[in-house]
Amino acid sequence: MSSSLQQKFIQFLQNDLSISTAELDIALRRQDPLMSQLHIVLWQHGLINLNQLNSVFEWLERETSNPLEVKVA
Repeated sequence: MSSSLQQKFIQFLQNDLSISTAELDIALRRQDPLMSQLHIVLWQHGLINLNQLNSVFEWLERETSNPLEVKVA
């Protein structure tokens, strides 16, 4: 995940799912740096529920499906 996308993702987690900084810190410490699956770590530790996890998957799909929107005149 690119740095800018990761920042947007963290903002989404905090703003839309109300994940606290402390909860993010826990997940980031336990996250496997090679996998970069922060949302799975949050879910495994009970910091988000299944509905929130579904929201994360929808957000990731939306944000990564069209990384560069090209406008045709």
